[in-house]
Amino acid sequence: MHIFITGVSKGLGKEFVEYFLAEGHLVTGIGRSHAFDHPKFTFIHCDLANVNEVKSIQFESKENELVLINNAGLIGKIKRISDQIESDIQEVMTVNTIAPMILCQEFLRQTHLENKLTIINISSGAANRPIPSWAAYCSSKIAMDRFSETIYLEEQEKGRNIKVFSVAPGVIDTSMQEKIRATKKVDFSSVDNFIGFHEQGELLSPEFVVSKLVKLLQKKESNPVISNLKDLE
Repeated sequence: MHIFITGVSKGLGKEFVEYFLAEGHLVTGIGRSHAFDHPKFTFIHCDLANVNEVKSIQFESKENELVLINNAGLIGKIKRISDQIESDIQEVMTVNTIAPMILCQEFLRQTHLENKLTIINISSGAANRPIPSWAAYCSSKIAMDRFSETIYLEEQEKGRNIKVFSVAPGVIDTSMQEKIRATKKVDFSSVDNFIGFHEQGELLSPEFVVSKLVKLLQKKESNPVISNLKDLE
């Protein structure tokens, strides 16, 4: 099995790489940086905010079973849209939505119908409800949910052996959570909730999340495409 993963420098992406390498699989990281030195690890340098760089990615592999995990993402400015002096809507939507959509498209174009494929798009509970000061982030994740459902149906029509998942992993103990907790309440009305998650020990570790998400590779089909980590057995 050959796994392609975006955003491998830290957090969930880094944990994914460590897990799959320990299992003996080939892993290719995609992003701006990494900290791995392993004979089965390769790296493709790509700024996911640069669409031209994303389009140039080549999914080269001799393996029959291929996996794409679109893990990279950013929350952007935690501030109401009308209060942002310089908007980062374009950057958030490019990294969280446009880039993974293009990567999915190229992954499907460059692989063969006889390949066994799995696509895992890391979504968020923010796709299911509006969260003030997260407008672009919420929008980017709900777009990926629907995109994931649609490409699965499209490839089913073509008779491809494929599974597609868009999964909300829960509240993970990563640098994104640190940024959220550091936001002033005047800019983010729900900040106390996230401070509470941290203080009460409710944040999930990347190790735990990966141990649950890899079970998607064992499923026989994408049913359902959109899911939540807590629903995975």
